Parts: sequence; C-alpha cells; structure tokens
Amino acid sequence: MSDKIVPLISSGTKGPLGVLHLPRLWQKVSLEAAGKIADGYPGIGDGYDTMVINGLGLKADAVRAYITNDKPTYPQFEAWIQAQEGATLGADAIGALNDSIVGYNHDDETRQGILSANGLPDGDPKDAINLNNLDDWLEFHTAEIA
Repeated sequence: MSDKIVPLISSGTKGPLGVLHLPRLWQKVSLEAAGKIADGYPGIGDGYDTMVINGLGLKADAVRAYITNDKPTYPQFEAWIQAQEGATLGADAIGALNDSIVGYNHDDETRQGILSANGLPDGDPKDAINLNNLDDWLEFHTAEIA
C-alpha cells in the first residue's frame, strides 16, 4: 500500500457554489500541501485546475497559499473564494466554465492510452472527465488494491 493518496473526487463533482472540478482542485492542493498526493498528480496542473482558477478570476499562487497555510475544509475554501476581490461567481460565468469542463476532450493519444491501460477498446468515453475517472480508478487500484 502507498502512503500517497490518489485523488478520487471526480472533475464532474460540484460543491455548493456549483463549480465543476473545484472539489477535486481543493483535494489535490490539500494533499500536495500535506505531502500525500500520489506521484504524477500535480496540486495545480495546466488542465482543469488552471481552467477553474482562471474561470473564477483567482490566482494560482493565492489558492495554493491559502490551502497550504490554512488547511481549510471544502466549505471554508468556497467561502474564501467568495471573499476574494474580483472573483467571477455569477451564474453565467459558472455556467460557461462548467460547459468548458464538460466539453473538454483529451487528444486521441491520451484517450487511447487511458482506455488501453484499462483493457478497453478505443472508443467511448471521449470526454476528459470520464477518461480521468478511469485513469484515477486504475491508479488507485494499482496503488492500494493490487
């Protein structure tokens, strides 16, 4: 068993603010701050993490510093976001951000690699949320079960 944790909150999960991926972002940065995130998982990566931070009008350094220094619960993290000057939290902005997350597909090579690693033929799913779920579940199984 690993002493590092594979983040298992899906990018398809929303918290009370209604923002997809935000709970996963909080979990990943929290695990990174505690030195417990599984190898290969960035606290803040270039994909959905950056999309969410930018979409909410936040700064990555501020998000990382708050989570690292204060170790907030998830509701405390959302409250902090709401208190940030310039945060973009209107229904239209959140809807557009969520649409961009749901509509994001991995490139063919990434999709094929994830499906193949899971013993699945090339095809569906094509969306990054479900492909990432498969990838996480396989990483979890490899680290903790197999």
